[in-house]
Amino acid sequence: MSTPRLNLSADPIELTAALVDIPSVSRDETLIADAVEEALRGQTEGFEVVRHGNCVLARTDRGLSSRVILAGHLDTVPIADNVPSRRADSAEEGDVLHGCGTVDMKSGDAVFLHLAATLDDPSHDITLIFYDCEEIAAEFNGLGSIERELPDWLVADVAILGEPTAGLIEAGCQGTLRVRFTATGTRAHSARAWMGDNAIHKLGELLTVLAAYQPRRVDIDGCEYREGLSAVAVHGGVAGNVIPDEAYVDVNFRFAPDRSPEQAFEHVRDVFAASLDSGAVTAEITDSAAGALPGLAHPAAAALVDAANGRFRAKYGWTDVSRFAALGIPAVNLGPGDPSLAHRADERVPVEQITQVAQTLRAYLSR
Repeated sequence: MSTPRLNLSADPIELTAALVDIPSVSRDETLIADAVEEALRGQTEGFEVVRHGNCVLARTDRGLSSRVILAGHLDTVPIADNVPSRRADSAEEGDVLHGCGTVDMKSGDAVFLHLAATLDDPSHDITLIFYDCEEIAAEFNGLGSIERELPDWLVADVAILGEPTAGLIEAGCQGTLRVRFTATGTRAHSARAWMGDNAIHKLGELLTVLAAYQPRRVDIDGCEYREGLSAVAVHGGVAGNVIPDEAYVDVNFRFAPDRSPEQAFEHVRDVFAASLDSGAVTAEITDSAAGALPGLAHPAAAALVDAANGRFRAKYGWTDVSRFAALGIPAVNLGPGDPSLAHRADERVPVEQITQVAQTLRAYLSR
């Protein structure tokens, strides 16, 4: 298939539609990466462009006093009969662009590409990072491979990730921790239950504590993060006439970024100390990722907040801003689209949000 041509100088709404019309489900991003690379090489000035697998990187080197990273992933979740894009205007929703990736996150990519081609005299050096495999397991994430193999490309004063935020700055992100609490017992026929030791029953105290748990709220740099501790899976049982000898519950802790994963685990252990100390259950971490502090006090980040007219909030959930925060780079999420519409068959973005984000970032990068 020939490489689709992208017009980076076109309205970013039209550019979003053009990107959506290039299918790019995770692990199948070659065509869109080809199109982005070709467009950056042919339609921008002053950028060094590098291809790394299905990641496309570009940066200026004007010797300016600060550098801003604009990062976005090129992949989408599987298509749900929602490609090509479709634009509709209704009394209920206004002017809306429909299609897979309109929210997550080809509209953000379109804004970044458009600005790269149309900014005449930016006040910051700019690094563009378009990467693959964000929507699948972290081991495949293209940003991770860049960190390992091209670390000098991840040096900046601030990073902006184009994840959907409805046009508001969402600062930092929560961390996430999953812990499996396992109870063991002894099998027996349920007609002779006294001869067994019911593993499921041993989870009762833990679930009671969990139901009564009051999550913490914490303010960091004017952003309120709300923690959450939730059972997300439970398993147990052998057959309808057998006392089970094993059962487990998976608990997910979404924690504020002032805790490390280690501190988060200690907190979870403290919450369920009675069950753990009695030996009723054991605890095992099955997944964890650090959060990211908002870093809005950093001058480069504060200038972005100013360009957005002071509109910001905490980011709930985990995003790749955590990777930048771990490198000591203040990072925020800023992109068009309602994140609750991401991955849906009716995924759609109000076109005015695409225009708004482009205007906000143009103002910021031109100061």
